[in-house]
Amino acid sequence: MAQAVCGRFAPTPSGRMHLGNVFCALLAWLSAKKQGGSITLRIEDLDKPRCPKGSAELLEDDLHWLGLDWDTGGSNGGKDAPYYQSRRFDIYDAYFTQLQKQGRTYPCFCNRAELHAAQAPHLSDGRVLYPGTCRNLTPEQAAAKALSRNPAQRLRLPDATVGFTDGHYGPYAQNLAAECGDIILRRSDGVYAYQLAVVVDDALMGITEVVRGCDLLSSTPQQLYLYQLLGFEPPSFIHVPLLTAADGRRLSKRDRDLDLGSLRQRFTGPQPLLGLLAFLSGLLPAPEPVSAQELLPLFSWDKVPRSNIIISDELLNPFQL
Repeated sequence: MAQAVCGRFAPTPSGRMHLGNVFCALLAWLSAKKQGGSITLRIEDLDKPRCPKGSAELLEDDLHWLGLDWDTGGSNGGKDAPYYQSRRFDIYDAYFTQLQKQGRTYPCFCNRAELHAAQAPHLSDGRVLYPGTCRNLTPEQAAAKALSRNPAQRLRLPDATVGFTDGHYGPYAQNLAAECGDIILRRSDGVYAYQLAVVVDDALMGITEVVRGCDLLSSTPQQLYLYQLLGFEPPSFIHVPLLTAADGRRLSKRDRDLDLGSLRQRFTGPQPLLGLLAFLSGLLPAPEPVSAQELLPLFSWDKVPRSNIIISDELLNPFQL
């Protein structure tokens, strides 16, 4: 018997959701529900100081307003509670210790300036590739450095290629050593990194389908390697195009005119906004008011574009955004 599909929303409540967040959440919801599956809401508030008080509640209110309700998680709770990453550090501790015992981790004492120095290797997209400065420190050298600085903890990545087939973009592969470099698992202040937390949480919460922005496509091979080390079965991955401003800049929470606070002030309901996103997703031939439920019979990944989508003033004008 096939496993029931479980998708998820996993927002970071560092600010109000923007149009790009809603675009991704809508596609994740439609994909899971079209298959008769469920949705879990996980609040990714690892870096608690960056998440203002009340922001998670506001995020839930916005999702309810959009009609994108979830089955478990958030303030609803459920069998895999807690669903707030800031409350799951003891769980991450256990899996981090497992990796330590495997000899997969090492302390890193590099500061930000050293990591971003001009001589540091850079990838074609501008990301800094960690050069392995602390990889081969002796225990004595590491102990001496620890007297003056708390270390971050990195995962040793092998010179190996990890590939998978994305549900929207097709085959993708990456050499972990050459294209990722050893990744941080825990910061020097004790906060766990996204890569470890998201793998542990998706596995323990039974997530079978991850829908997220294509800016995270390059994170997937690293995460698949972590799934392997921890003995977890990975979910399927479906990456979606990003919404960008006219100048090609990705929409972010700094774009206050396109966040849910601004959009909800201008609309009496979510249907025109969902209709615009359905048009951008290729589900409708033209923008028209529609509910999330009404989009279910129209949904197909074959209709969704693969190129990033420009949000121009002309496109938004009919909706008086």
